[in-house]
Amino acid sequence: MALYLIGIGLNDEQDISLKGLEAVRKCDSVYLENYTSLLQCPVERLEKLYGKKIILADRELVEKKAEETILKGAKDKDVALLIIGDVFSATTHTDIFLRAKKLDIPVNVIHNASVLTAVGETGLELYKFGKTTSIPFKEKGFEPETYYDVLLENQHLGLHTLFLLDLRPAEKKFMTIKEAIQNLLDIEDKRKEKILTEKTLCVGCARLGNKNQKIIYGSAEELMKLDFGKAPHCLIVPGKLHFMEEEILKRVWGFKGAVHL
Repeated sequence: MALYLIGIGLNDEQDISLKGLEAVRKCDSVYLENYTSLLQCPVERLEKLYGKKIILADRELVEKKAEETILKGAKDKDVALLIIGDVFSATTHTDIFLRAKKLDIPVNVIHNASVLTAVGETGLELYKFGKTTSIPFKEKGFEPETYYDVLLENQHLGLHTLFLLDLRPAEKKFMTIKEAIQNLLDIEDKRKEKILTEKTLCVGCARLGNKNQKIIYGSAEELMKLDFGKAPHCLIVPGKLHFMEEEILKRVWGFKGAVHL
């Protein structure tokens, strides 16, 4: 009787580890958290490989009703919560881990790749990334600038900034790189901190880990003109570049060079 938190990677049903697959197959109930990221294949393909019926778990189920569902089941059965990417890439998963511990439910964690490591393919050194932040959709009365503050702090330290872009799968609403850059430019226009302009060199990424991923290095203005295709997208504003980082960005991912389609 335990809760299994299992990272299933970034792409499709084949990204799960052997250890994760073995755990899923022994579980009585299997949930898939489907609101912090976007699955790159139909759920049916997971069910076919795993040999299990998968219950989709939205934000309300995980954050408000877990005690009545996921955690209730884990008190006397084996229950799996599948997480796209790695287990602890989102704070909501740390929360359910803690809630299970408070209920004395054994928790087994099985890790996998996440966007936080996959961005290394850009050529940017992972240890030179500063604080990661998210850009949420604007709403009436809700126009946060926290992500701009993170960029400001990281830039002053010469560190790279990874922006995770908001998505709402239930509404089929996914933030694009163009929208993310425009949000940053709007705040810059208001605050005039001089940390981001249309000429600022950025890296736009889409569907990392997928064979159809796209990574492009260019100015903010150039990236805003491109269609990066299906979500999920993320945006990187590099800090101080090592000559090798700069060479990879220009030679491999440059706007006028080779583009990974």
